[in-house]
Amino acid sequence: MILLSALVFLAACQNNAQERTAGADVNSVTTIQWLDSVVDKGTIEEGQKIEIPFRFKNTGNKPLIIQSVQPGCGCTVADYPKQPIAPGKQGVIKGLFDSNGRSGINNKSMTVHANTEGRQQHIISFTVNVQKKAG
Repeated sequence: MILLSALVFLAACQNNAQERTAGADVNSVTTIQWLDSVVDKGTIEEGQKIEIPFRFKNTGNKPLIIQSVQPGCGCTVADYPKQPIAPGKQGVIKGLFDSNGRSGINNKSMTVHANTEGRQQHIISFTVNVQKKAG
């Protein structure tokens, strides 16, 4: 029974991924060029929420599929393109950082999973100095 449940779960996950990437062959690989893989956001005041854009370009000849983006901590949320990026086109992954309770230098990263040649995981990161609120 447990094995059957596991097989049903895996099939459901696979179908969901196939629906999300409709029109693109998930077995095809392509190449990616990071235009912004490391971002320095300077200094902000504690409590601010900032958006960090990470631009990239599909430099291959197959659609680029961003399968998932996993932030390294709960203070950052990721938003990424859900549709395949055509060859030669650019896209943006956005990180939203909540600085509440995070005073000091913050070095944060996110792991991007994509259908790229060689390695399918890419680390993108940002640094921000959070100043404590006066008072």
